[in-house]
Amino acid sequence: RAKRHTRIQGVPVLGAGPELPAIAARYAVEEVLIALPSATGPQMTAILRHCHAAGVRCRTIPALAEIIENAALAPQIRDVAVEDLLGRTPVRLEQHDIVARLRHETVLVTGAAGSIGSELCRQIARFQPRAIVGFEIAETALFHIDREMRAAFPQVPFYPEIGSIRDRARFAAALAAHRPSIVYHAAAYKHVPMMEGHPFEAVENNILGTWTVASAAAEYGVRDFVMISTDKAVRPTSVMGASKRVAEMIVRGMQNGSTKFVSVRFGNVLGSNGSVVPIFKEQIARGGPVTVTHPDMRRYFMTIPEAAQLVLQASTMSQGGEIFVLDMGEPVKIVDLATNLILLSGLQPGRDIQIEFTGIRPGEKLYEELNNLEEDTLPTYHEKIKIFAGNGNSLPDIQFFRELAAARDESALLLHFKELIPDYNPSSELLHRVLQDSPRPLAAHA
Repeated sequence: RAKRHTRIQGVPVLGAGPELPAIAARYAVEEVLIALPSATGPQMTAILRHCHAAGVRCRTIPALAEIIENAALAPQIRDVAVEDLLGRTPVRLEQHDIVARLRHETVLVTGAAGSIGSELCRQIARFQPRAIVGFEIAETALFHIDREMRAAFPQVPFYPEIGSIRDRARFAAALAAHRPSIVYHAAAYKHVPMMEGHPFEAVENNILGTWTVASAAAEYGVRDFVMISTDKAVRPTSVMGASKRVAEMIVRGMQNGSTKFVSVRFGNVLGSNGSVVPIFKEQIARGGPVTVTHPDMRRYFMTIPEAAQLVLQASTMSQGGEIFVLDMGEPVKIVDLATNLILLSGLQPGRDIQIEFTGIRPGEKLYEELNNLEEDTLPTYHEKIKIFAGNGNSLPDIQFFRELAAARDESALLLHFKELIPDYNPSSELLHRVLQDSPRPLAAHA
C-alpha cells in the first residue's frame, strides 16, 4: 500500500488487487504477472479471484533465491498452480545431513514408479548415491521411470527390478544383487474405498508385504529401512488405515540392533496417483460436474517434492523405532480446492462448472489426524518434522495374518484389527457386510 502513487523504475503503481478489473479495462491489460512468491494461500486465492474478475490471464514467478540460482527469469514464468494456493513455505533441507546419509550409497526404493516412489528416486539422485534400485511390480510405469532417470541423471546408475513386495524370494534376489544400505518402502495399496471392498488385498500387500521386505532387509544387512506411512493410520476408520497402522507396528517391532527401522507419516499429496486434483481436472475438462464427497470434508496436503524431501530429511534423524510425522500445515476444505481448480481453468464455479456433493465413501472420515492422543510428540531440529514416540509395540503375529488372508474371513480380520488397534472404528459398510454374510470366524487369537 505504501507504493501507491509512486513509480518503480519509471513505471507508475496504479492500485491494489480489488482495483484490478477497472485498471485492466482502462489499460487493456491482457496478462497479470504475480511476483509474490511469499504470498499465503488465501492471498494467492484472492489475487486469482481478482484476475478472474478482470478477465485476464495470470502467471507467477518463483522466489528470488531460485531466480538467482537459475539466472534466466523468462523460462521460469509459469501458470498459477493449485500448489500456489496452498501457500506452503518452501522446504528448508539440511543438505549436509542428507549428503552424509546418501552419498556413495546404494539405495533401493519399493513402489519406485509410483507418485512418491518416483519422486524419491529423483530427489535421492541429487545427492550422488552410488546407485538407485527401483523395485516395482508395474512393468510399464517402471519402464518410464527407468528412461526418465537415465536421461535426467546419467551419472547415477539406475537399476529397474520388476517384482512384488509379497514375493520374498524375488525381493531377496534384488537385495543380494545390489546390496543396498538404505531401503525406502513406498509400495502400498492406498485407495481407501477400494481397500474397503478388498480387505485381504490390503492385508497381503500392506501388512504381509511390509513384513516381507522388512525381514529381508534385516537378513541382508540393510542399514536403514524407512517406510512411508499415512495419517489414515491414526484412529483408523478404514481397512487401508488399519493395515498401515499394523505395518507401522511391524516396522517398530523389527528393531534388531543392526538395521534401523522407522516410519514417516504424512497426509495427502497433491497430484499423486488417485488424489483428488487429477480427478477434478478430468471432471473440469469434461465440463463438470466436479464431485466432492461432503461440504465439510477437509484434508492435509503437501506437494510431491516436499513430501519426498522431508522423507529424506527425516530418515537422517533415525535412531530406530521412531514414527516421524511431517508438518502438513492447515487442513484444506476439499470444496475450496475444487473451487480454486475451476477458477484456475478460467471458469466460474456454479456457472460454467457445477460442484456436486456425493456423500462420504466407505472408510472415509471428515477430518484426518496425524497423531494419536496416546502418542507423545517430540520436536526435532527441523521445524517441519516431529517424532511420535508413543509406547513401544511388540511385533504382530504375522502367521495369524497369513491364516486370515488364506481363510478370507472378514469377521475374523475385523476382530483381530480391533484387538491390535483399540481405536480402530470400522466403516458401517464393512460391518453390514460382515454381519450379513460371514463364515465361521477363526478361533480367537490371544
